[in-house]
Amino acid sequence: MTVRFDGRVAIITGAGNGLGRSHALGLAARGAKVVVNDLGSAVDGNDGSRDAADLVVEEIRSLGGEAMASSANVADYAQVQAMVSKARKKWGRVDILVNNAGILRDKSFSKMDVEDFKAVVDVHLMGSANCTRAVWETMREQQYGRIVMTSSSSGLYGNFGQANYGAAKMGVVGLMNALHLEGARYGIHINTLSPTAATRMTEDLVPRACLDLMTVESVTAGLLYLVQDQAPSRLILCAGAGGYAVTRIYETNGIYLAPDEQTPENIASNLSKLLDSRDQAMLQDAQGQTMKFVTQAAKALGVTLEGTGA
Repeated sequence: MTVRFDGRVAIITGAGNGLGRSHALGLAARGAKVVVNDLGSAVDGNDGSRDAADLVVEEIRSLGGEAMASSANVADYAQVQAMVSKARKKWGRVDILVNNAGILRDKSFSKMDVEDFKAVVDVHLMGSANCTRAVWETMREQQYGRIVMTSSSSGLYGNFGQANYGAAKMGVVGLMNALHLEGARYGIHINTLSPTAATRMTEDLVPRACLDLMTVESVTAGLLYLVQDQAPSRLILCAGAGGYAVTRIYETNGIYLAPDEQTPENIASNLSKLLDSRDQAMLQDAQGQTMKFVTQAAKALGVTLEGTGA
């Protein structure tokens, strides 16, 4: 199988540098028409300029591809809507959205200004929501869409000094989970990429010997897999330095405590059973957890649940 994107239109946010630039070049090289979105700001989100996006567009065109630049701020829904409208007017559709734009304002939580927390969440989480909402109706009408959220190990597992970044990066996973359910009937597949790569965001955090292995191109290979026609949906793909893995959220089977046993002491004394992973499962939606607990309780109490089959 050869992955191609001929006739597809892709929007990549934060595509003026680093991973976004690599994603844009990778999609264009395989036939996609690309909207290169970048505010042109520094890592902290300040000092905007359109030059970065223009340079990537010129690079794509010099290689025979089609591209247009956008300096829309992903945290501003009106600007995002205008960007999507411009793409539709030029190319008639939008097939792929890569939510890649991001900023860093790292500090320990006790020293972090609330505005710095909000700014990071606005770009990463609200920016992803804004861009996804702006393309959603188009993709529903087309009965086709491929959307990627960009998470991070800082969100999935935590990282000191990144409470704002980690919260936003786990937030996009929750957004993916809900929209996977809502978009399934319309042919919209939504996945999450958790990358580690040598970029402006990591150059001061990771030793040079490691950075040399962490190419952006190795991550883009994973991104291209997630937006192809045969893409999965609701997959968290981790990629970096040529390594690829999947993060999945499992829930243990747990225990049932009768009403007169439902105390914190009994929960503590049964912790080993709560942690027992032998019968753990991936739940498909929020109701799955509710029905698991209710079914356990009904079985223990001899109660018949009307209309549930349990």
